[in-house]
This record gives sequence, structure tokens and C-alpha cells, in this order.
Amino acid sequence: MKDLPDFNTMSDADFRALAREFVETNYPDIPRYSLSRLHWDVVKPWYLILSDHGWICPTWPREYGGMGLAAGKHLILIEEFERFGAARVNDIGPVMLGPLLLKYGTDEQKAHYLPRILSGQDVWAQGYSEPGAGSDLAAVRCEAVLDGEEWVINGQKTWCTLGMDANWIFILARTDKSVKKQAGISFLLVPMDAPGVSIRNIENLELEAEFCEVFFDNVRVPAGNIVGGVNNGWTAAKALLGHERVFIGAPRLSAAAMARLEKIARRAGIWQDPVFRDRFVALQCDLADLGDLFETYVDKLRGGQAIGADVSMLKIFQSELYQRISELMMEVAAEGSGLTNPPEGDRQLHAAATYLSARPTTIFGGSTEIMRNMLAKAVLELPS
Repeated sequence: MKDLPDFNTMSDADFRALAREFVETNYPDIPRYSLSRLHWDVVKPWYLILSDHGWICPTWPREYGGMGLAAGKHLILIEEFERFGAARVNDIGPVMLGPLLLKYGTDEQKAHYLPRILSGQDVWAQGYSEPGAGSDLAAVRCEAVLDGEEWVINGQKTWCTLGMDANWIFILARTDKSVKKQAGISFLLVPMDAPGVSIRNIENLELEAEFCEVFFDNVRVPAGNIVGGVNNGWTAAKALLGHERVFIGAPRLSAAAMARLEKIARRAGIWQDPVFRDRFVALQCDLADLGDLFETYVDKLRGGQAIGADVSMLKIFQSELYQRISELMMEVAAEGSGLTNPPEGDRQLHAAATYLSARPTTIFGGSTEIMRNMLAKAVLELPS
């Protein structure tokens, strides 16, 4: 475990300079400014570099191998990595499972799984959504039945991001059909090489296999692979969704898109056009608001506060802002907006790739329509 300094004692300017120097000095020879998720065999060198320096889990407490970053410092780190165009690593373990194990895992689970996430020995996938149980997650039908000292799992998960690269998956499974649907769900850890696990890739709009379906046919895992207790998975699921929606709502995508929009506008010769600048500045103001809102929720996570239904505002804001930026980018790119390859081989000039990347953001992680309904009911207390 790295003996890291307390980065939060540094000034923001000094930490920004450190983060910038780190990424510029240590980034390996792998693609930059990629709009699609790169697979493990490509990003593994960058993951291992971050791991070796103790930078792979920015928000984990330092005593567990993380950087212990406060919200403001974490946002600076995101901004500097995005400025450089650093690839996003397989972060389901660091961002989602790790914080959940820190809160709900047993001492044995923490001791076993957390170091393996830090080292890259285990790469994780998320098994939440199913056909018919996406935004209505409590409707999961994948079933786990206790047989002696093992859980026997049957069912299906879908839209598992980069699941084909993972060697472990955490899933929600129905462990009791006799109670209300939220009360009969458990959180299980499953090795992807267990007998009975099979994977089928799903291609996205750009014909890339970013997602997959995972099938479980009498898959057996030890009884100790449950996190948070039997039938207590919904509590863990909601906590994890809170984490997920905070980080899905991070300004990372929109900030990077704004930088690309500026570059495309300069190339098109309209950077000083007053009509364009008015629209650009309006988007900049929205991005600044998004950054402030993101910091608010990261501060809550760092303080151990519960994340409520209102976090949906963050994800809605981010996904719709990203789409608006991509739409203006397509206007500015004009005839270049239809190109399937980036102009001059520069990924930052590829308006169409940004536009396609922005389309599904209002669907994955909870659709905008469902989230607005949740906000109306749970926050505004409007009738169903």
C-alpha cells in the first residue's frame, strides 16, 4: 500500500500542477481522446501505472489504498486527465464496488477484494439490469437459491459495460419470492469463469462491442459471496446507485466535449463570431453549474451522508448538457459532421463520434423519463 501524502492539504493550484505533471509524465503509449470505452487489453498499462503510484482509487480512504481526495481535488484530477485525453480505465471496481464493500462488506471481504481491485488482479462488471428490469430495478428476476453452503444462480443480466473483459461480476438476485419485491433481493459476487456463466456481446451505434449480456445457468458460488446479508441487497443496491449516479453525473464528458467544440469552432473560423460565442458561453455557464452540483454530491459521499433520489438531478443535467454540446458541435462542423473518421486524423475534431456518444447518456444509468418521475414523486411529493 502506497504511503501517499494528504493531497487535500495542497492548494488547488499546486494539486492541479501535480495532476497535470503526473498524467503528462506517466501516460503510456495508448490512444488519447477516445470517445468509446477502450477494452482492458488496451487500458491495462494505464491502470497498472495508476495502481503502482496509488492513484487508481481517488476517493477511497488512504488507509485502504486510495488517495482520499476531497470533492474539489477529485474534480481537479478529472479535469486534468480529461484535458490530456487520458483513457478511462475499467473503473467498476474502483468507483462502484470498492465504496460499497467499504460500507457493507465484512472484514474478510474487504481484506480479500479491495487489494485485488487496487492491483488490477480483479476486473469487475456490474450485473444489475435485466430485460424488463432496467429503470425498475426492483423487478429483477435473476434468482439465487441457497443449496447447502452454495447459492445456485439462474437468470440473465444485460447492458453490462465491458463485461466481456471482467473476471468478476456483482449481481442483484432474487433470493425470496414471498416478500415485496424490494425486500427479497440479495447482492452477490460471482466469478465470470464459474461453470454455467456465458457472455454474448452487444454492439452499440458505432458497431463496437461495449456492452454484453451475461447468462447464469445453475451457477454455484459460496454462501459467503453475499454482501450486506441475505435479502438486504436493495439497501446496498440503492447505495451503489447513488454512487453510480454521482459519477455518471460528473462533468467529465461535458467538459471534454466543450474543449472539442472550441477546437472545431476555431478550425471552422467562427470562434470569434458573436452569435456562436453567445451560445458557447451559455453552455460554459451550464457546465460551471454542473461542476458545483457535482461537488455537492461528492462532498456528501465523502462525509458518509446518504444519497437520496434528488441525485437524479445531477445525472439528468449532465446527460442533457452533453447532448446539447454535441448538437452545437454538429452544427459548427457542417459538412464535416457526417464523416465516419476524424478530420486530419484528430479525434478532437470528430463531431459525429461525440454526437453518437452522447445519444445513449439519457438512457443508461436510469432513463431521463424515469428519473424525472422519481424526482416528482420522491422530492417534489407530487401524486403518482
